[in-house]
Amino acid sequence: MARPAPSRPTDAELAILSVLWAQGPSTVRTVCDALGRERQDRVVGYTTILKLLQIMHEKGLVTRDERQQSHVYRAKHSEQHTQRLLVRDLADRAFGGSVRKLVLGALSDRNVSASDMDRILKLLEQIERPVQTKPVEPTEGGKS
Repeated sequence: MARPAPSRPTDAELAILSVLWAQGPSTVRTVCDALGRERQDRVVGYTTILKLLQIMHEKGLVTRDERQQSHVYRAKHSEQHTQRLLVRDLADRAFGGSVRKLVLGALSDRNVSASDMDRILKLLEQIERPVQTKPVEPTEGGKS
Protein backbone atom coordinates (compact mmCIF):
# COMPACT_ATOMS: atom_id res chain seq x y z
CA MET A 1 0.00 0.00 0.00
CA ALA A 2 1.40 3.42 -0.97
CA ARG A 3 2.25 5.83 1.81
CA PRO A 4 0.04 8.96 1.80
CA ALA A 5 1.79 12.15 0.74
CA PRO A 6 2.76 14.38 3.68
CA SER A 7 0.39 17.26 4.32
CA ARG A 8 1.50 20.64 3.05
CA PRO A 9 1.02 23.26 5.78
CA THR A 10 -1.04 26.36 5.09
CA ASP A 11 0.38 29.84 5.74
CA ALA A 12 -1.33 29.97 9.15
CA GLU A 13 0.01 26.51 10.02
CA LEU A 14 3.52 27.58 8.97
CA ALA A 15 3.29 30.54 11.34
CA ILE A 16 2.44 28.16 14.19
CA LEU A 17 5.19 25.73 13.16
CA SER A 18 7.67 28.64 13.17
CA VAL A 19 6.81 29.28 16.82
CA LEU A 20 7.19 25.59 17.69
CA TRP A 21 10.56 25.40 15.88
CA ALA A 22 11.83 28.53 17.63
CA GLN A 23 10.49 27.80 21.13
CA GLY A 24 10.21 24.03 21.18
CA PRO A 25 7.23 22.17 22.65
CA SER A 26 4.57 24.71 23.63
CA THR A 27 1.05 25.07 24.97
CA VAL A 28 -1.69 26.78 22.99
CA ARG A 29 -1.29 29.86 25.23
CA THR A 30 2.45 30.04 24.52
CA VAL A 31 1.89 29.81 20.77
CA CYS A 32 -0.91 32.37 20.94
CA ASP A 33 1.24 34.83 22.91
CA ALA A 34 4.20 34.41 20.55
CA LEU A 35 2.04 34.97 17.47
CA GLY A 36 0.43 37.99 19.14
CA ARG A 37 3.88 39.55 19.63
CA GLU A 38 4.85 38.83 16.01
CA ARG A 39 1.59 40.08 14.51
CA GLN A 40 0.90 43.25 16.43
CA ASP A 41 -1.36 44.46 13.62
CA ARG A 42 -3.79 41.53 14.17
CA VAL A 43 -5.36 39.99 17.23
CA VAL A 44 -4.61 36.28 17.45
CA GLY A 45 -7.43 34.43 19.20
CA TYR A 46 -6.76 31.55 21.57
CA THR A 47 -9.61 29.43 20.20
CA THR A 48 -8.40 29.99 16.63
CA ILE A 49 -4.90 28.75 17.52
CA LEU A 50 -6.37 25.81 19.45
CA LYS A 51 -8.49 24.78 16.46
CA LEU A 52 -5.55 25.14 14.06
CA LEU A 53 -3.35 23.00 16.33
CA GLN A 54 -6.09 20.36 16.50
CA ILE A 55 -6.31 20.31 12.70
CA MET A 56 -2.51 20.19 12.45
CA HIS A 57 -2.51 17.22 14.83
CA GLU A 58 -5.03 15.41 12.61
CA LYS A 59 -2.90 16.20 9.53
CA GLY A 60 0.20 14.82 11.23
CA LEU A 61 2.05 18.15 11.34
CA VAL A 62 2.32 18.26 15.14
CA THR A 63 2.28 15.81 18.01
CA ARG A 64 0.37 16.43 21.23
CA ASP A 65 1.35 15.48 24.77
CA GLU A 66 -1.87 15.07 26.74
CA ARG A 67 -0.28 14.11 30.07
CA GLN A 68 -0.73 17.59 31.55
CA GLN A 69 -3.91 19.63 31.86
CA SER A 70 -2.63 22.02 29.18
CA HIS A 71 -1.71 19.99 26.12
CA VAL A 72 1.80 20.53 24.82
CA TYR A 73 2.29 20.60 21.05
CA ARG A 74 5.50 19.84 19.18
CA ALA A 75 6.34 20.08 15.48
CA LYS A 76 6.44 16.53 14.11
CA HIS A 77 9.12 17.36 11.53
CA SER A 78 12.09 19.70 11.61
CA GLU A 79 12.02 23.08 9.91
CA GLN A 80 14.53 21.83 7.32
CA HIS A 81 12.41 18.74 6.54
CA THR A 82 9.31 20.90 6.06
CA GLN A 83 11.18 23.39 3.87
CA ARG A 84 12.44 20.57 1.66
CA LEU A 85 8.90 19.22 1.35
CA LEU A 86 7.60 22.65 0.33
CA VAL A 87 10.41 23.24 -2.17
CA ARG A 88 9.89 19.79 -3.71
CA ASP A 89 6.16 20.45 -3.92
CA LEU A 90 6.71 23.88 -5.51
CA ALA A 91 9.19 22.44 -8.02
CA ASP A 92 6.69 19.73 -8.97
CA ARG A 93 3.62 21.99 -9.20
CA ALA A 94 5.05 25.18 -10.68
CA PHE A 95 8.21 24.10 -12.50
CA GLY A 96 7.32 20.68 -13.89
CA GLY A 97 9.68 19.00 -11.43
CA SER A 98 12.68 20.97 -12.73
CA VAL A 99 14.95 22.08 -9.91
CA ARG A 100 16.98 24.05 -12.46
CA LYS A 101 13.93 26.13 -13.43
CA LEU A 102 13.04 26.63 -9.76
CA VAL A 103 16.52 27.90 -8.87
CA LEU A 104 16.79 30.09 -11.97
CA GLY A 105 13.36 31.54 -11.25
CA ALA A 106 14.28 32.27 -7.65
CA LEU A 107 17.64 33.83 -8.51
CA SER A 108 16.36 35.93 -11.41
CA ASP A 109 13.72 37.63 -9.26
CA ARG A 110 15.94 38.65 -6.36
CA ASN A 111 19.07 40.63 -5.70
CA VAL A 112 21.47 38.00 -4.43
CA SER A 113 24.36 39.16 -2.26
CA ALA A 114 27.89 38.20 -3.23
CA SER A 115 28.24 36.03 -0.10
CA ASP A 116 24.98 34.20 -0.83
CA MET A 117 26.02 33.67 -4.46
CA ASP A 118 29.35 32.29 -3.26
CA ARG A 119 27.56 29.84 -0.95
CA ILE A 120 25.24 28.78 -3.78
CA LEU A 121 28.17 28.19 -6.14
CA LYS A 122 30.02 26.13 -3.51
CA LEU A 123 26.92 24.01 -2.95
CA LEU A 124 26.55 23.45 -6.69
CA GLU A 125 30.20 22.40 -6.92
CA GLN A 126 29.65 19.88 -4.13
CA ILE A 127 26.58 18.48 -5.85
CA GLU A 128 28.25 18.24 -9.27
CA ARG A 129 31.53 16.78 -8.03
CA PRO A 130 31.34 12.98 -8.20
CA VAL A 131 32.08 11.11 -5.03
CA GLN A 132 35.70 10.00 -5.10
CA THR A 133 36.10 6.42 -3.91
CA LYS A 134 39.42 4.86 -3.16
CA PRO A 135 40.05 1.78 -5.33
CA VAL A 136 40.29 -1.48 -3.46
CA GLU A 137 43.86 -2.79 -3.47
CA PRO A 138 44.12 -6.52 -4.14
CA THR A 139 45.73 -8.58 -1.40
CA GLU A 140 48.64 -10.95 -1.91
CA GLY A 141 47.91 -13.68 -4.42
CA GLY A 142 45.55 -11.42 -6.41
CA LYS A 143 42.50 -12.06 -4.17
CA SER A 144 40.61 -9.19 -2.67
